[in-house]
Amino acid sequence: MAARSSASATSIQRDLQITRIFDAPRELVFRAWSEPAQMAHWWGPKGFTLPVCEMDFRPGGAYRLCMRSPEGNDFWVHGVYREIVAPERIVWSGTLDDQPSNETVMTVTFTEHEGKTQLTMHQTFDFESEATRGAEKGWNESLDRLAEALAAN
Repeated sequence: MAARSSASATSIQRDLQITRIFDAPRELVFRAWSEPAQMAHWWGPKGFTLPVCEMDFRPGGAYRLCMRSPEGNDFWVHGVYREIVAPERIVWSGTLDDQPSNETVMTVTFTEHEGKTQLTMHQTFDFESEATRGAEKGWNESLDRLAEALAAN
């Protein structure tokens, strides 16, 4: 189980940072973010599935994901990996297909912490939108699912 350690967002929801501690080795947590088969077990808010997960996991490589809500609505996101330092850091850009002008940049770091893994994610948005207002809740639910998936390994 992951301990919730901190989450903060600016008042206009253009910047979000969340830190969690996972009771799993850093390499395992990193692999959960870098392999499509692993991501399919946890990516997306509670109740969502990931029926499409296409990843060219390398700097300059593209990805395309489809998150499906419990109601059957599809939310497509695509972007490019900017930096990958295994098992320490992943940086990528992304946009929702229905909001192509609102690019996000994600940085996720993986640090060893007393035999566990401290994950810190930082996300920036070009502008506030309905999607960015729900990002903190959605990421926390995704990270809860990640903790469950890691515990099952």
